[in-house]
Amino acid sequence: MTTPTTDLPDHDVADLGLADEGVRRIEWAAREMPVLRLISERFERERPLEGLRIGACLHVTTETANLMRALKAGGAQVTLAASNPLSTQDDVAAALVAAYGISCYARHGEDDATYYGHLNAVADTHPELTMDDGCDLVNLLHEHRPAQLAEVKAGTEETTTGVIRLKAMAAKNKLLFPVVAVNEAQTKHLFDNRYGTGQSTLDGILRATNILIAGRQVVVAGYGWVGKGIAARMSGHGAHVAVIEVDPIRALEALMDGFQVMTVAQAAPWGQLFITATGNVNVFRREHFAAMREGAIMANSGHFDAELDLDALREMAEGHVREVRHNVQEFDLGGKRVNLIAEGRLVNLGAAEGHPAAVMDMSFANQALSAEYAAKHHAELKPGVYVVPEEIDAEVARLKLAALGITLDPMTPEQVAYMASWEHGT
Repeated sequence: MTTPTTDLPDHDVADLGLADEGVRRIEWAAREMPVLRLISERFERERPLEGLRIGACLHVTTETANLMRALKAGGAQVTLAASNPLSTQDDVAAALVAAYGISCYARHGEDDATYYGHLNAVADTHPELTMDDGCDLVNLLHEHRPAQLAEVKAGTEETTTGVIRLKAMAAKNKLLFPVVAVNEAQTKHLFDNRYGTGQSTLDGILRATNILIAGRQVVVAGYGWVGKGIAARMSGHGAHVAVIEVDPIRALEALMDGFQVMTVAQAAPWGQLFITATGNVNVFRREHFAAMREGAIMANSGHFDAELDLDALREMAEGHVREVRHNVQEFDLGGKRVNLIAEGRLVNLGAAEGHPAAVMDMSFANQALSAEYAAKHHAELKPGVYVVPEEIDAEVARLKLAALGITLDPMTPEQVAYMASWEHGT
């Protein structure tokens, strides 16, 4: 049994008494994360992060806990805050503190003041490496603690939304240290975004609503990697899927993948279930809520709840809002009711447990190796946004295949020569 002692790292969690359950679930997730385990074992031998202060703002889940353990094994001093109040698993937060000696600031359902208090607690540790899920820690340091920026060697970013924000900062010369965009790794967006979010979004919607997907008219806003995964999973369960896109190439891809392509105005009265995955704001607005049919359900799989114009939705309901199921709010718009899952926050984390650990294994392997890369090479990197080095991406894929017992054929010398030549014709 985990017995909390007085010799604990700084923290603010809901209940340290939940630590035992957290340990059991963290260890269960670890079974599905063989790549991160291999990296952690090497980190423990080599200590590549020795003494490095890492400040992280990530979803406090079982998978994240295993990443924190790997970073600590590498010698880092780690402090973690939650990147989303509804995704925090209180037993995991307790276990990080009481069982693993990792400083954690996270409470499920915390309000905005607590959230930013926790973010500032991370900043108070004067991190030398930032680890973000949405750019909030980087933004806090740049906007409110500019004197600390010289202490930061580099950062990593986990999400599409965060990378968008970072690139906007870099374009205006406002980003003052290098950040590795872990989200751009092929072993991240091809698997985490598509398969992980696709499955976990469906999981969150079903846990919250228990609706039948087969035969339902589902609207997916955005056809990036996340939208592709969601559309595929919904279609696989028998839904009729329509896609909303602003990019003509992605819209054409959705059409050729077998989905209808609509404008928001066309989709609003057609759909029964709406899922946003754009990384943008106000995809569905006042006029679209007004056009939706009775009983429509909305969920968000983009990073921020801003994908839905929730202020307009609340105004239209004029206070007629009630919880009809756990994680489902009903808004009465004057004789017509529409429903919102997980307050419009990330549905796969607000109403479920997030990505399967087997997928996060690759994403967090990229995080760990990118942290090692940044620790070694930060002096060579100018402020800006960097993709994960190809060798790291390939190593993660190689380790994952090896863990699954899969081997690949090497090219023969003849094939290598052919691929490097121009002399051979038809």
